[in-house]
Parts: sequence; C-alpha cells; structure tokens
Amino acid sequence: MRTTNQGFTYIGLLIFIAILGMTAAATVSLGALAQRRHAEEELLVIGMSFRHAFMSYYNATPVGQRRYPSRLEDLLKDPRYPNVKRHLRQLYADPITGKAEWGMVEAPGGGIMGIYSLSHAQPIKIGFFPAELTLFEEKTQYSDWVFAYSPGLTPTTANLFKTLPSENLSGWK
Repeated sequence: MRTTNQGFTYIGLLIFIAILGMTAAATVSLGALAQRRHAEEELLVIGMSFRHAFMSYYNATPVGQRRYPSRLEDLLKDPRYPNVKRHLRQLYADPITGKAEWGMVEAPGGGIMGIYSLSHAQPIKIGFFPAELTLFEEKTQYSDWVFAYSPGLTPTTANLFKTLPSENLSGWK
C-alpha cells in the first residue's frame, strides 16, 4: 500500500527550489546595483580629479595668458614647461562605460575645460552631492554630470544653472 506523503514531499521540494531561485536572482540583482553604485562613486572621484587638473593647468599659466589644455595628455606632462609638470597622474577610464573615452567640454577661447561621461544611463545618486557638485542634483543621465573648471563658476553661481532648461546648457558639451 502506498502513502500519499510522497506527493507532498515532491511539491515541497519544488517550492523550495523556486524560493532558492528567487533568492539567487535577488542576490545577483543587488550585486549589480552595488557594483553600479561603486562605479558611480568612482566617476565622482575621477571627475573631480580631472576638474582639479584643469584648474591646476589653468592657474599655472601666467596671468593675462590663461588658457586650457589643448588635449587631455597635456594634463599628464605640461608642454609649456621644460621640466616635467604634472596636473594629473594618469588618464583614467570612465568607470561607467569602462572605456578611456570621455566627452569633452570645449573652452570659449580654445582648449578643453572639462569632461563628462558618454553614458546615457540613469544615475542612482540624484541628490546630497558635495557643495562643488550641487549642479548634478536631479540630473537624469551620467552624461549630464559635467566636470569642468571655469574661474568664474562657483557652487553659488552653479546653482543658478539648475533653474535654466537643459537645452540652454548645451554649450557645456
């Protein structure tokens, strides 16, 4: 004579496997989110390194002749000096795209005054930025995060740009 407990064991095993599969999928999803969050923080650090390098390059030029680098490699070894003068240690890859390609912000008088990621993905972080990055609040894609140096642009004046429609800021790219 057969007992009916074998059918219940089989159904219980199927439910256990389904729960295990859902838990594994949630873990993978959380891992991907954590990895993207880390890449986003890395983009902020690298972007600020570039911004400080542009500022250093600009300020190292004699007054009255201020200019920006004509290419990113000039930040590694400033061609204006006979000795090695470095404003940046290395050309970093974009942590979001994984490529060593950046969007360039052209300076009004020529040269490059900033960079931005070429990724159009939506950022996780949309608020609570440091004072010098308040312009990034509520941006909808990483390519809107522009790391540029302009001597007249302070966090206070940068906040004025937040009130303008984004099409008026197209000159930044």
